[in-house]
Amino acid sequence: MKKSCMGKFGLAAVGFLATAALADNPISSYHYLADPGAASDDTYFYVITDSDDPAPSNANGYSIKALYGFRTKDMKNWTDFGIIYDARKVDGIGDIWASGIAVNPKDHRLYIVFPDGGGGGIGLIGADSIAGPWSNPVSGGKKLINNWGGGLADCDGIGWCFDPAIFFDDDGTGYFTFGGGSSDSRPANNENNDIFNIYKLNSDMKGFDVSTKTHLKIGGPKAMEASYIHKYKNKYYLSYSTADLRIAYGMSDSPMGPYTYKGIFMGNPSINGQNINANNNNHHGIAEFKGQWYVAYHDRRIANGYDGLEKIPAEDGNANPNAAYHRSVSVDEFYYNSDGTMKELTFTKEGPKQIENFDPYDWYPALTSSKQKGIRSRSNWSLGKVAEHLLLPLSTKESWIRVSGVDFGTAATGFTVQAASTADNNKIEIRTGSATGTLAGTCTLKNTGNKNTFVDNECEVEGLKGIVEQLFFVFKGDRDSTMAIKTWGFEGSGTTPPTPQTPYGDVAIKIPAKIEAENYDVPGTGRGGDVDSYSDNDSENQGDAEFRADQGVDIVKGGTGNAIGYTASGEWLEYTVDVPADGEYAIKASASTGMENGASFCLLVDGEAAGDTIKVPQTGEDWSVYQEFEGGSVQLTKGTHVIRLLITGDNVNVDWFSLGEVGTIGITPTKFQHASAKAYDVFGLTGKNLGTVDLSAGNAVEALKAAGFNKGVYMLRQKNGNSKFMVSVSR
Repeated sequence: MKKSCMGKFGLAAVGFLATAALADNPISSYHYLADPGAASDDTYFYVITDSDDPAPSNANGYSIKALYGFRTKDMKNWTDFGIIYDARKVDGIGDIWASGIAVNPKDHRLYIVFPDGGGGGIGLIGADSIAGPWSNPVSGGKKLINNWGGGLADCDGIGWCFDPAIFFDDDGTGYFTFGGGSSDSRPANNENNDIFNIYKLNSDMKGFDVSTKTHLKIGGPKAMEASYIHKYKNKYYLSYSTADLRIAYGMSDSPMGPYTYKGIFMGNPSINGQNINANNNNHHGIAEFKGQWYVAYHDRRIANGYDGLEKIPAEDGNANPNAAYHRSVSVDEFYYNSDGTMKELTFTKEGPKQIENFDPYDWYPALTSSKQKGIRSRSNWSLGKVAEHLLLPLSTKESWIRVSGVDFGTAATGFTVQAASTADNNKIEIRTGSATGTLAGTCTLKNTGNKNTFVDNECEVEGLKGIVEQLFFVFKGDRDSTMAIKTWGFEGSGTTPPTPQTPYGDVAIKIPAKIEAENYDVPGTGRGGDVDSYSDNDSENQGDAEFRADQGVDIVKGGTGNAIGYTASGEWLEYTVDVPADGEYAIKASASTGMENGASFCLLVDGEAAGDTIKVPQTGEDWSVYQEFEGGSVQLTKGTHVIRLLITGDNVNVDWFSLGEVGTIGITPTKFQHASAKAYDVFGLTGKNLGTVDLSAGNAVEALKAAGFNKGVYMLRQKNGNSKFMVSVSR
């Protein structure tokens, strides 16, 4: 029996799924941040950013003075540590632009490489915690690179001596890269880019070996900036920002290259065909955390007011700031193909799935949240100290922070908040569900007379037990900016054990059986892989079947009734089955695709490959024609098992699969009957709206050809209705 389906531990795309409470991008909605770097260790995922906050509303250039630090345990709730390094208070540094961060596996410390303004050189700092204090480990307090002396080496003719990144290999060997622009000696050209350098750091982190200098030449589109190195399955990846504002990448067997160009990893950030980045510069940071890969990137979704986000004023207080110079930082999951190449990133509103519950019985910096509204923040930073970072509510307006997926266990009994207040009657309401939801408690803050004197304020809470999906701290007061919140935490004990997934219909499917693909297990409660019954790349049910619409699996009309559709490689669904006796069971399936090649899926039993990968050739140009396919066989033992249907090639619809001889299973291929409304919007695979088409004649493929659409795959969405489907045009 062949086992060509990848096993449990070989699936880069298999992550965790929180069935509710998805994160909201950007990670901070109360100030303007840019140019993220990303790193992780066994406990936290880290993001550093620089800040556009000093820029005035009508800025026509960058004003970037400080680095901010964030971390998360669950990819949903982020703690903002505020300013962690401020160029305005460090001698010998001008501005401080896009920087890189990494964790050294030898000493477990965090290290940041940063640029001295727009090309003055590259510096190095290290700390035991993202909060700092950060200090320069380089001998003599020097920079690593300096255009005008004072560094261990110069910029080597690179046009823009900035945008550094840092990378540690598994054995602790460290490297840093930098570069950008173009010069006569270091040109950037299509298929011939020579604008990045890489050096090997000394093991004591006090400098680097100048003799290791290597030009990171790479083909591909003309490069602009933002070289970044990461490692996946013994391959090294060099990614960079292109002159046309995308992120390209190459692969190598060595961190120092040579790198072979592979393709575009990130487009310019867009959602549903709408650019959320003012079609401006692009930047990224990549890191793996607890088995899943994530990208931090910047966009302009706050300044653009995308998706109803509050357009916060610029530093000068003026509304509607120039979006080009007022950026936001977001995070999304990404995936690899089976050959190690990178799938193009899908930008989302929701952000990553929460991967574990939030523990409220700890002491948290005030700006620990998954979403915010009507607040501001302030950092009091000085060299050699951890900054005091404060939450400042605009309490006469709608002002709150939200924490998601909170596990109160048996029950919380009290809440303590450390705060300063310059007015009477300032209070914090603790609510569940929404900012106006069920009231669990109210803490009235003591008037401390100024915003530099902090006291503990305690109050009782009730009704907070088990897992609360959305917890809100709502700030109320008669005047804005009269309170400053430093830290908070709950009292109580206990945790809520997760509940496992259960069979659809509450009874395990008895084998032999034909299993309808849409009848996947019901997800359990809690966080983590043991409660998940499916993994879908987005949280919305994109299908038109209106079946199990509260879940994220895309279910479409078709085949014998319903099928799963809009599939992408790495997505999966699970089914609990009851096997009556040991034996070998044949595998069959009914599937369709409008793609000419590449669509495929396979089965796993309890995490182990079962049968053959089922490769589905084009069955029809609009996914409506389903055919049966053989999938080999699998040896099963008596008892209960979990079957996973894993998508291994994009754009396959699966109607059903069967295990064992269950009689003649067949269907009559039927054409999709397009609904009464004949006007459909046409979207490309990137989500861009490409125009409209009239389906009065009934044949979508011919209508698209007649309208001038070339060979390719398109999604059609009814203009005055809910119907949507995919069509493949071949010429």
